Amino acid sequence: MKRDLEGLRAVRGVLFDMDGVIYVGTRPLPGVQQALDYLQATGRQFLFVTNNASKTPQQFVERLAEMDIHVQPDRVLGSAEATACWLAEQVTHHGWPCGPVIVMGQDGLKQALQLNGFELTTDPHAATYAVAGINFKLTYEDLANVTLAIRNGAKFIGTNSDVTYPSERGPLPGAGSILALLATASGQQPLVVGKPNRGMYEQALARLNLTPEQTLMVGDRYDTDISGAIPLGLWTAGVLTGISTRSEFESANPPPDLIAEDLPDLVEQLKRADK
Repeated sequence: MKRDLEGLRAVRGVLFDMDGVIYVGTRPLPGVQQALDYLQATGRQFLFVTNNASKTPQQFVERLAEMDIHVQPDRVLGSAEATACWLAEQVTHHGWPCGPVIVMGQDGLKQALQLNGFELTTDPHAATYAVAGINFKLTYEDLANVTLAIRNGAKFIGTNSDVTYPSERGPLPGAGSILALLATASGQQPLVVGKPNRGMYEQALARLNLTPEQTLMVGDRYDTDISGAIPLGLWTAGVLTGISTRSEFESANPPPDLIAEDLPDLVEQLKRADK
């Protein structure tokens, strides 16, 4: 059943996907700062939520600053940090063993795991966990060691399942492609935390200390951003500045609560709901 959009006035926090919503490549999209200013003026929180696991929060902040978008590191949640926090919770609260992690990934993922108390290893025979994300510098030896770790019993965790990674050259192999290779080689399927899986949204809601009914997810891809938010009860908005078209959003089952041309249009719809 479609929700009454007047209910948007109860939203106290907004989750923004980044690529295709905040920027495309190195180009900022229209209305980002105005949207953040409106949220602040109406007492709402925001969080940038991205499946990109290659960067640390500080590196994301520096990239945004180059586009004249200024936020603090705690306003960015990448799938690297979400995965590390989620895994730490499994160890602390759900009885998973504490042990070394072998990593297929870059600084963002390695730093996040270390900050959450995990020891890193390159020894496939010592790893309790094998955590894999995007790695633009991977080698065959990296793939071999992570495969051997999984075959030796390391629990296989993926940051996200995005098959492609957007670039100015076009779509490149993404974390999902790396996970598919490792799954084929090891015979094991990963547990994946990033969107559209619930772990990413749960980490975001915990960061904002909000309920799903108080939170709006804004994304440009139905299958990644929107489809995972709907079952959890978040409000959802599809923007037409990235991957999914209006017809794709409208024909999805179920569709997002609202569709906006871009962030300025989204702000106008929020303003109408707030009246």
